[in-house]
Formats: sequence, structure tokens, C-alpha cells
Amino acid sequence: MSIDASEHGQPILHLEQISKSFAGVHALADVSFTLVPGEIHALVGENGAGKSTLVKIITGIHRPDHGHIVFQGRPISFSSTLAAHHHGIAAIYQDLNLFPDLNIAENIFMGHMPVHPRTNTIDWGQMYQQAADILQSLGVDLNPRSRVFGLSIAQQQMVEIAKALSINAKVLIMDEPTSTLTLRETEDLFEITRRLRDAGTAILFISHRLEEVFEIADRVTVLRDGHYVGTESIRQIDNDQLIQMMVGRTLNTLFPKGEAAITERVLQVEHLTREGVFADISFDLHKGEILGLAGLVGARRTDVACALFGIAPADSGTISIDGQPQTIQTPKDAMSLGIAYIPEDRQQHGLVLPMDLTQNITLPMLEQFAQHSWLDQRQERKTAQQFVERLEVKATGLWQKAQE
Repeated sequence: MSIDASEHGQPILHLEQISKSFAGVHALADVSFTLVPGEIHALVGENGAGKSTLVKIITGIHRPDHGHIVFQGRPISFSSTLAAHHHGIAAIYQDLNLFPDLNIAENIFMGHMPVHPRTNTIDWGQMYQQAADILQSLGVDLNPRSRVFGLSIAQQQMVEIAKALSINAKVLIMDEPTSTLTLRETEDLFEITRRLRDAGTAILFISHRLEEVFEIADRVTVLRDGHYVGTESIRQIDNDQLIQMMVGRTLNTLFPKGEAAITERVLQVEHLTREGVFADISFDLHKGEILGLAGLVGARRTDVACALFGIAPADSGTISIDGQPQTIQTPKDAMSLGIAYIPEDRQQHGLVLPMDLTQNITLPMLEQFAQHSWLDQRQERKTAQQFVERLEVKATGLWQKAQE
């Protein structure tokens, strides 16, 4: 079953002219959005388009500065995630919200465990039975008494979906649910997602992987720079058109075809090995070249990058820069050779969130601003401002915290 934009019924959720700003920066500006029962509705856009802010408004984490939310035909304002839960709105985030030391049933019913009416104590028997029933309905073979700690990411996602079913979720938001899944695990997740859709659940699916959007979604809504661009039936749009809506330009204009001239070799990796992690990795990188490192989840791509940057050094093999073999045992070694690293998880491994933009930008090069035992903060701010302008960083000022 697939829903065309002209075939759906009354919306279960309608956001009208929603606006939200943080420290003077517009995250959303007059965004309107509709979600109907029994559809998988994709929400796409570049980083900074406003997707996460919109989700946080729907789930009660943020309140809009302007605009209205209509849920099941009635205006409503969610003051918290608990209020959203009470109305049947649940979300599964990329960073799963589970308690690893508790068992599956306890995680599923956290905050709304069944109680004995007479004693007002937890009805453990009923809770385990209900958890088993929910897991069985999903076709998931898990013991409700098992600790979450030992579960795979895919299994933990099933527990998150079970949590949503335990509150009879009418709206399920899935934020980048496949980012750490294998192809097989993704297929299993999509099968369950379609079954929930067919049972009448309204599903908001957020992903950067457009091939998944075309595989799973019925409709797609595009945000760009905090503004609503449009909503289309997935059957009436193709990949190039969707990208044009996201970035405002055609694919050929954004990435014109061309051939890079292969010039001098700047990096040569030979037989790089880290025992038990990866083995015999060899490749060359030339000046002016973009080299892709591809593979499924678990293929150890990130581990190779960490070895090149000295975070987790290789045990054997050779890394040569400009034809000269080098020893890289620490990030400082790599940085001294002109190697930079942008981690997959920028919040956890790339930024110091309580620090401001200036401090984060200049952290790797503080020695440049050192005057005896003091920092030349004026020059530090000047350098940071140059990078902000060059990279078009959206911020209220250099004093803004990275976590904002």
C-alpha cells in the first residue's frame, strides 16, 4: 500500500507557519507541514535545514516562537516530551535512548509501568507479558528479561519501536534510523516500518540517504535553510529533482562533470595493518584528488582513518607523505605532517561543546597565538572570523557556544 498526496485523508498532525530561533539565528521560518495516518512521510534537507528543530518541536523538546500545532483536529501545545507521549507521539533517534543496565521490558515501559490497582506496586508479570506480546507482534525474537547492554544496535532499535507501541503511538518519528545498520538489518527495519504504516501509524522518516527515501517513503517534504520548499508524492519525483529542491540548484550545476588531473602523490599507504581490526590496506592519494573509502557498516573504514591520524595507530605497514615514510603514533604527529581529521560523530569526537566558536576553531593551532605565557586573543578572534566567513558558518557571533 502506498499513499499518494491526493489520496490521503484527514491529517493527524498539522504544523502551521512554525518559526523558531536560537540566539537570533533562524532555525525554522514559517514552516507548514502535514502528516496523515497510514503513510511513511520522509523529511529531507541538507545539514542545517531545520529537520532536527522541527522534530524537537513535534516531540515537545522545543516550543515554537510562532505558529500553531494541530493534533487530531485540535490546536495543542506540547510542553514536554511526556506531554507528546501522552498524545501518542514517539521518536526514535540516531542516538538511542535506552538504559543499558535495565532489561528490555523495563526499557519498553519506563515511565508507564503497569501497576497493581490494589497495592499500587509494579505488576511485573503483566509488564513482562505485555512486552513479550509487543515483541512478538514485531516478529522480534528477544527475551523481555534480557539486559539491553548485550543487544546489537539493530536489536536496540526494535526495543525503541516496542517502546513506541507500548504507548499506542499514533505518530512515530524515525531520525536517521539506518545510519549504523547493515543492509540486512535495514531491510528488516523497513519491513517492520511498512507493517506499522499499514496498521495506520503515521511515520515521519528522516534520512540523508535518498535511495532509502525512494524505497520506503510515500511522500517527501523538503526543507532548505529553515524554510519549507515543498511536498511531493514519491511517485512523482526523481532523484535529481529532489536534490534540486534540497540545494536550490541542479545536480549538474552543483557537481559539474570533470576529470581531475592526476598530479604528484601526496599520501601513500602500504600494507597498513592493525591486529584484529584491519589488514593489508594499501592506496595512494594524489594532490587535488578526492578518494572515497567505501564499505558496509563494520568494514572498519573509520578505524583506517583513525590509524592515519594517530588516534589508534597501526601495528605495521607504511605511511608516506610526499614520498617520505613517516611515523604516526599520535594526532600531534599527523597534524605536524599536514593531516586533518573530521570525525564521523562531530559532537562526541570533534567539538568541545561548552566552548565558543573561536575556541573550537583555534584549538588545534593555539601555538600560533602564544606570546610567552599568554594568548593573543585579538589575533585568535581575527583568525576565527576569517574561517567563519570562508566556510560560511551560521552563527550569531564568535562567542556562540558550539552546543548552541
